[in-house]
Amino acid sequence: MIWKFNLRHLRAVSAVTRLGSVSLAAQAVSITQPAITQAVARLEKLLDLPLFERRPDGMEPTAAARQLSARIDAALAYVGSNRVTMAQVRGLLALGEVGSYSAAAALTGLSQPSLHRAVGDLALVLRRAVVERRGRGLAFTDAGRKTLRAFRLARAELEAGLAEMEALKGAETGRIAIGAMPLSRARVLPAAIAAFHRDYPDARISVMEGAWHELVEPLRDGAIDVMVGALRALAPGDDLTQQPLFGDRPVVLGRAGHPAPRTAVHDWSARLPVLAGFPWILPEVGTPLRAQWARLFDAAGLARPAVPIACGSVMMIRQIMLDSDFLTLLSRDQVTVELEAGWLEVVAELPADTVRDIGLTRRAAWRPTAMQAAFLHHLESAAHR
Repeated sequence: MIWKFNLRHLRAVSAVTRLGSVSLAAQAVSITQPAITQAVARLEKLLDLPLFERRPDGMEPTAAARQLSARIDAALAYVGSNRVTMAQVRGLLALGEVGSYSAAAALTGLSQPSLHRAVGDLALVLRRAVVERRGRGLAFTDAGRKTLRAFRLARAELEAGLAEMEALKGAETGRIAIGAMPLSRARVLPAAIAAFHRDYPDARISVMEGAWHELVEPLRDGAIDVMVGALRALAPGDDLTQQPLFGDRPVVLGRAGHPAPRTAVHDWSARLPVLAGFPWILPEVGTPLRAQWARLFDAAGLARPAVPIACGSVMMIRQIMLDSDFLTLLSRDQVTVELEAGWLEVVAELPADTVRDIGLTRRAAWRPTAMQAAFLHHLESAAHR
């Protein structure tokens, strides 16, 4: 739907909303008054919503126009140049999605010459190459990668604006894209999604699973809206914000019948030297859980045990541990079924102050739609429960 938009028309509608006059808008965006009047009419027809009340003294924007203009302004800020067209935005996004002109043509239904022309014209407008030939394939230049991210974020703003316009007409048909890290997939996120779907049955929900380092770039690109899981101890950058939802205290786990003694399970100081004698399977270095595990041994002045296997998949960890004496550190929520079935056992509790923050990470500039905000409310409620 957003590909039916014309960026010059959107810029004109934003100017009329801001200035309240077609003549003033025409001066601001260097478009003739008839062209602006026509642009407004076309967008109103496309959206099936009135954007302005025509008055003798000017144009009074409706609530829809004010809401949409905020999204338009954000999208245009990402696009940058006033000379970029929607065809160029679409062409670059398609090329970034599939990596070749032939595949991009199949994806969009546009001809390859049209896509070549759009991307080539974009490079001229921006005065820098965005793609380059490498052997038989294509690669994005540094400038191209930055432009691609900016266009993806612009697309996300326009899609959010469309969803808000549909909501004004009584149709809650937007989307929420979630990046799910391991712990969030155990209980909190499924509960939030189920509750949200009951309230918004027509909303589209997509979940991308992965570790933090696999999800953070799609989050920055706008491919996902929010990432749920263990928060980083250090701020991940000015462009992202973190919000704690709840604290989780992991436990030491082993297979049923693991040879580690079970005496004084709650006496951590007595347990730690014993646990140091077994091999461990843990997530990669750099994850909050791995850092937490390292601090436990460092604080006790003990050498860190061997970690022959680095793995973040609970399913993989479980299967390896069932036939070995490996130990691991996980949340009870992540292995509820395994504990109830008697496949795994809690070998030791951690000290009460050993807690990691589980929460959501989002773009600092992200403004959720009402529907997306409702999902965040369900997420917070599920975490509280």
